[in-house]
Amino acid sequence: MPYGLYLSAEGAQAQARRLEVIANNLANVNTVGFKRQLAILQARYAEAIEQGMDQAGSGSINDVGGGVFLAETRTDYSRGPLKRTELSTDMAIDGEGFFVVRRGQENLLTRAGNFRITSAGRLVTQQGYDVLSEDGSPITIDPTRGPWYVTPSGTIRQQGTVQTLAIVAPQSPGDLVRLGKNLFRPLADPQPVPRAQRRVLPGYLEMSSVEPTTEMIAMIEASRAVEANINMMKTQDQMLSGLVNRLMRTV
Repeated sequence: MPYGLYLSAEGAQAQARRLEVIANNLANVNTVGFKRQLAILQARYAEAIEQGMDQAGSGSINDVGGGVFLAETRTDYSRGPLKRTELSTDMAIDGEGFFVVRRGQENLLTRAGNFRITSAGRLVTQQGYDVLSEDGSPITIDPTRGPWYVTPSGTIRQQGTVQTLAIVAPQSPGDLVRLGKNLFRPLADPQPVPRAQRRVLPGYLEMSSVEPTTEMIAMIEASRAVEANINMMKTQDQMLSGLVNRLMRTV
């Protein structure tokens, strides 16, 4: 089978997977705190080079491209636009850092600050996970104690109580594992963000970092690349079929 047929098939598959990533970004264009993903394509060496039968730069017949493949998907941690909601339970981090929430026995990180207060007075995420304070305990707000407010450093003040939101930053973006629902699992212990460097905005939400126009352009580009690779596969298949038919007529 022609080597080019394999290259075209690999290219179509890589672009199809890229389309899946772009489609997921567009589906979350209005998701609070969503971080867009990037599909990283990488060139592949020819099969002979990958198997150690030749080396790159040799100039031989084996020193040709081996197509492309989807090496990984990376998360773009750029801050999304801020939206004013004027809801006291909505909070946005203007700068670096993540809120800390507890799911079961595990502490996870999120940038989605669309919190709510349960009937028991616990500050939780939309999925019901407790929002934690600096000392690792769940944030609680007693409605019987009157109004409460959040300071720019992330301290929740209410009559008789002072609780400071846990805001941490990973040692490296590569330390975060994406879990879905805007949650990230740190692979290494994150570091607390100093209070002087914090800026929490109550009544605001950090929206999705996805730019619809950019993603639509990327989707069109990837779709055309898939189509081009499929057309190349069809062309090569027709050429191979024509060659076989001519050989059969000469036999």
